[in-house]
Amino acid sequence: MTTASTRLSKPARREQLLDTAMTIVRTQGTDSLTLLTLAEAGGVSRPIVYDHFGTRPGLLLALYQRLDDRHRAALTQALRGAASAPREIAGVMSAAYFACAIDMPEWSAISAALKGNPEMEAIEREMFDGYTALMAAALQPHSGLMPDRLQLRCIGVLGAAEAIAAELNRGRTTAAEAVTALTDLIVGSIDGH
Repeated sequence: MTTASTRLSKPARREQLLDTAMTIVRTQGTDSLTLLTLAEAGGVSRPIVYDHFGTRPGLLLALYQRLDDRHRAALTQALRGAASAPREIAGVMSAAYFACAIDMPEWSAISAALKGNPEMEAIEREMFDGYTALMAAALQPHSGLMPDRLQLRCIGVLGAAEAIAAELNRGRTTAAEAVTALTDLIVGSIDGH
């Protein structure tokens, strides 16, 4: 362990380790990410990595949470700059969603590596609920639907967004086509008729 590596605060060390873990996932895949490979790549001892993440699933969960935080922050920032019109809001949501899908290809791999983990299921549900609540809050002023009905439609739209993102990542559509399709779905979903 180098002297430079001991100077980082615990939060800074965690961020450095998460950056290193993301690089491993991006370049070598999730199967190559273990606490040992992270310690070696991060230039720290195994106990430091164990202190931060405990287990490999703990590390993967931390990566997944980090990606979700970035995704949600990107959407929140994009919505701040959107004009107060349904199609503009829907377009901003769609563009932010697919920008994250393209910029964060590790998301699906990390999610797949955690399938069957009970803690992951709870975290995914919490993240999904938070994301749909954010969408519904942005769309509610432009919808004639009751909040619970709009929330349910946002859930459906997010399911469609995931399917479109899969097509985008397979190269079966373009980002522009994906944004247009999702924007149309969102605008269509907020109509109260």
